[in-house]
Amino acid sequence: MKAVRLSGLSAAAGAQTETPKLELCEVERPSRKTAADVLVRVLCVGLDGTDRELVSEKYGVPPEGEHSLIIGHESLGVVEEAGEDSGFTAGELVCALVRRPCTDPGCVNCRNGKQDFCETGEYVERGIKGAHGYLSEYYVEDARYLVRVPAGLLRYGMLTEPQSIVEKVWDEVQRIQQRLVWQPTTAVVLGSGPLGLLAALTCRCLGLDTLVWSKSAPDSPGADIVRACGAEFQQAVERRAEAAGAGAAAGTARSTDAAAATGTVAGAGAGTGAGDGARAASSPLSELLQAKGKRADLIVECTGFSPLAFDAMTALGPNGVLALLGVTPGSRHIRVASDAINQELVLENKCVFGSVNASLQDFETGLYRLQQIEERFPGVLDRLMTDRLTLERVPELDFGKIAIKAVVDVIPREQWSGLVQEQGAGIANSFSV
Repeated sequence: MKAVRLSGLSAAAGAQTETPKLELCEVERPSRKTAADVLVRVLCVGLDGTDRELVSEKYGVPPEGEHSLIIGHESLGVVEEAGEDSGFTAGELVCALVRRPCTDPGCVNCRNGKQDFCETGEYVERGIKGAHGYLSEYYVEDARYLVRVPAGLLRYGMLTEPQSIVEKVWDEVQRIQQRLVWQPTTAVVLGSGPLGLLAALTCRCLGLDTLVWSKSAPDSPGADIVRACGAEFQQAVERRAEAAGAGAAAGTARSTDAAAATGTVAGAGAGTGAGDGARAASSPLSELLQAKGKRADLIVECTGFSPLAFDAMTALGPNGVLALLGVTPGSRHIRVASDAINQELVLENKCVFGSVNASLQDFETGLYRLQQIEERFPGVLDRLMTDRLTLERVPELDFGKIAIKAVVDVIPREQWSGLVQEQGAGIANSFSV
């Protein structure tokens, strides 16, 4: 069968000396080995920033004993064969979870189906770390890691995995904010990539006044989607901070670049103990919110640009929550007003947390939310998927030229409906939204 793999990898993330290369290849079609296994025929696979970084940042890890990795972790497929103990039948539409639990008996989260909170870091992620992904004509998966997708979501079911990340964040925010009486009105999303747009669409479904802050142009496809759902788009301004490079010991050049992009400055007395009681240095984001008379109750950081995390800490309103979703692959250094930021976090009861991966419940909630988004903003999810590819075109893909999101159609879309079995009674899931 055909598959797209990343070749030239080593057993340790980042250890390879040469840039890995994407290639289309022929590999053996997988077969079921247990009664719980399911053979899935792939319809399409979404590509995201992680797939781009597997190439550029060299952190993909192949299965043990191999030197290449089949990529792709945002899957949509149809059951071809199902084991008698799987609970699935041929023709069902499915997507698959990404992470598998570690084997350490002391990791209580992995032992209880919460591998997205793994404590050891020894988990496996299909298409990323230690296991082949889904960008192939077929894959075999244990039924425990498959999620039924309603046939009505056929057009955009491949968005379930990224939407599950957003749902996990909202679930965590609700749990955290049980600490007080919280009546949020305004959400700020940093970044207008696929994850940022899904976060903005979700915030609008939740009834929040939503502002998206992005370096993209106001007439970009992402900005159009933001406005289509009733959110506000604001292009991030660039402002070179005068103090960015002054006195910096390590990473001086990187500090200047980061400050230029975000307006992050050291602030009076930063790192010296002086200036106690002063607010953290203002950033363009803080100034924008002040000018608009808005207070950020929730900020979702989706860019992975680390200086923005510190800007967001100062822009966050009292009792607010900052969720960090973007993964930072580099080694950037900046100077920050650490005393002032610390004071604001403590005195204003701010909360900052990081979130990665998602659980089965988050996938199920994501399916519900995608239906809700499509009902409230018809056609917007189709507009999000701007670049459609075939398997043959993936090796030549320039990730930098993707308008918003690329999707690889393993099977032509006009053939999908003929492969999927209609579910008469629909799919009933139980969760809190």
